Amino acid sequence: MSIEFGAVLRILMALVCGGIIGYEREYKNRPAGLRTHMLVCIGSALVMITSQYLYEKYAPGTMDPARLGAQVISGIGFLGAGTIIRERFSVKGLTTAATLWVVACIGIAIGSGYFILAGIATLVSFISLILFRKLESILKIKPASGKVRITAAYSKNIDAEIKKTFEESGYKVSGMKFSKSPDMKTVAFTFDASCPGKHEWDELSRNLYLNESIIKADIEF
Repeated sequence: MSIEFGAVLRILMALVCGGIIGYEREYKNRPAGLRTHMLVCIGSALVMITSQYLYEKYAPGTMDPARLGAQVISGIGFLGAGTIIRERFSVKGLTTAATLWVVACIGIAIGSGYFILAGIATLVSFISLILFRKLESILKIKPASGKVRITAAYSKNIDAEIKKTFEESGYKVSGMKFSKSPDMKTVAFTFDASCPGKHEWDELSRNLYLNESIIKADIEF
């Protein structure tokens, strides 16, 4: 197998492995999605392919073939940091930052020729993202969180009234944004809320429906 043909196979495998993990992030509408993960994996594989080529081209011992790969591991932190968002009392994007780091490591493994190891790592990572999220919800390890967008008729204490509905139902509000309509007739709220399980969102929707001041409610989780 020629060097060029082997390099092409490694690039294509990096494309597939990065795409598998990136697809899950894209489906969840995360900051770094399909294309970003594919590019990171391809770039990492290319770095290791180039490193091996330079090592073979020049006399062994004149350069460290792992040096370029080490720079990928440290440099990917800057890209991962861009996906982390702090919203008041919550931090989002940590899982996406971790998947970027993982696909970079997978790309390095592919570029180094460890195809089976890279394939297993891709499969395990994908299963972890899909299965463990459901397991957390079933075992209630982590509270289900979401955004609740509410449009209500304007009144002096409407914000306190809506917050009371959350609290009486056992929901925790970690953040709130609002904007008033120009005619001061309605107010649009965005709440960051969490509850022990997703099934309890139905209870919240019923409680909000019973509030005559609320015109529209949209729950995203």
